[in-house]
Amino acid sequence: MDTVDVLASLGVEGATNAAHALSLPAEAYGNDAQLEVMWAMKAYNHAEIYFNLISSVDPKLLKLTKSDDQIYTKFREAFPDLNIQVLDPELLKSAEAKEKWRPFCNQFDGVVEDFNYGTLLRIDCQKDYTEENTVFATRIQFYAIEIARNREGYNEVVYNTNSKAKEQKKHAC
Repeated sequence: MDTVDVLASLGVEGATNAAHALSLPAEAYGNDAQLEVMWAMKAYNHAEIYFNLISSVDPKLLKLTKSDDQIYTKFREAFPDLNIQVLDPELLKSAEAKEKWRPFCNQFDGVVEDFNYGTLLRIDCQKDYTEENTVFATRIQFYAIEIARNREGYNEVVYNTNSKAKEQKKHAC
């Protein structure tokens, strides 16, 4: 079922209640399956919007947060050699990686809204979000890696591919 259909089925009151529920701290819940589905839908919507954005606008021109410069500088200081073109999920998820990421992420508490929310991140930046090409990350990890991909030119493939497709479609009509 499409996310829009799911939200529409909730109605205005249900959608408002869902939005409120998602804003509460994690400690307010146990392992609620419905809440997990809502989080997954929110993460998927974020991913879909972001991919459409980099498909439509030159990624080098994008500003994802008001703190992009700070995020990028701190990210490349902490992870100067991290291959962001094709991520190794172990460099995000292993116990050793988490120890290195934790101080990086926590410095953005109070600086970047929802810095620790769960977000979907593409493993290979030249490809779309798919089950095989997606890893779960925190919002600040997403921002750090995607800001770097945008600034370093790695997301241009997505933009250029979409621009060429639009141009071909335009000429076919």
